[in-house]
Amino acid sequence: MSQEESPLRLELFGRTDVGQIREHNEDNFLVANLSTQLRGLKDEMRSVALGPNGFVVGVCDGMGGAAAGEVASQLAVDVIFEQLLHGGAAQTRDDLARRLVSAIEYAGAQIYREAQADRSRRGMGTTATIAAFLDRRVFIGQVGDSRAYLLRKGRLSLLTRDQSLVNQLIEAGQLTEEEAETFEHNNIILQALGTAETVQVDLTYHDLCVGDVLMLCSDGLSGMIRNEEIAEVLSETESPLEACRELTERANAAGGHDNITVIVVRVVGGAPEPAPGEIAFYQKYAIADSADEDAAAADPSRLFDTIKTHRGDLGMEGGQSLKVSHTMLGVMSPVGLDVHAPGKKEEPRADNKAHQGRFARRHDVDDPVNLPTRALPPFVMGTILLSALVLAGLLGYLAIR
Repeated sequence: MSQEESPLRLELFGRTDVGQIREHNEDNFLVANLSTQLRGLKDEMRSVALGPNGFVVGVCDGMGGAAAGEVASQLAVDVIFEQLLHGGAAQTRDDLARRLVSAIEYAGAQIYREAQADRSRRGMGTTATIAAFLDRRVFIGQVGDSRAYLLRKGRLSLLTRDQSLVNQLIEAGQLTEEEAETFEHNNIILQALGTAETVQVDLTYHDLCVGDVLMLCSDGLSGMIRNEEIAEVLSETESPLEACRELTERANAAGGHDNITVIVVRVVGGAPEPAPGEIAFYQKYAIADSADEDAAAADPSRLFDTIKTHRGDLGMEGGQSLKVSHTMLGVMSPVGLDVHAPGKKEEPRADNKAHQGRFARRHDVDDPVNLPTRALPPFVMGTILLSALVLAGLLGYLAIR
């Protein structure tokens, strides 16, 4: 049996640490075999051959103060696991992708209801970055700014995009990465599970190769260690357990300003070798509505749409500001993200790096945030004026007749 025909084989480990500053650990993580319905990090879960129902790992970074953040993140991993098991085996990749999104959305609604029912937990929430494996494909559902990276042939790529104000401004070209380092509102995330009744899950995917190393982490790690260090540890450390330990120690040595959670998954079999020069990058995945599936069967190209989002203004009038509360801005449409069908690849950014700032989310912020905007381009204004003149002339001509 060839590598491609045998089940995907994974070696993995996960670790969470309170860090050097926090009194409580509000992070949680999920490791679960959806085929055996086992959960946790027992020995049999650290080296697995993928079953027909798939496998899932995830990181949730809670917020809310006292014990509320821990409650939110624990509830998220519990609900997501239960929802992914509900209904039996996924029939197709699309089925698993749809279930992943639904499970994250359901967890967000459940946390929101819990928070509304208990005044001491109002405002609690959590990020969620969940990776679900089926065949040799991994789907990643993300809400918030916990990240997923992939190391391939020594090159580290970011497979997610932080749902934060500072990253949105960077994507829009309104802020450089250097300016972002000192941006006063770099602690604001755009959404989290539990802070609103609904969330918008960012769903991405990637096809795995032998030797790939997938890493999920909270910003307690990504905000303390630069990409070069992460790539060094993942490249030089064979054991996922040792990689988790080394990364956690480095984050603590750098200050340990937040809770630190990391999961490392190494692909050891059941997948092809990567093509020469092939790299990983952010690829958004669009799930067809059920009503479209019959049409898609006849014409597979109709299953996915490629949507281009304008890489520029935030669509707000000059001087307009947003009120920010509890370091959350409600759900905003991501700026500068391209949605790609499977097989259609986005050109990676030259440096393939994301902002390394620390996105703390545990302090109230109620001051207005002024978002830089631009005026309409001159050619647009010219077109509008020319059209108005032509219309006026036509109306005048008709009036004379």
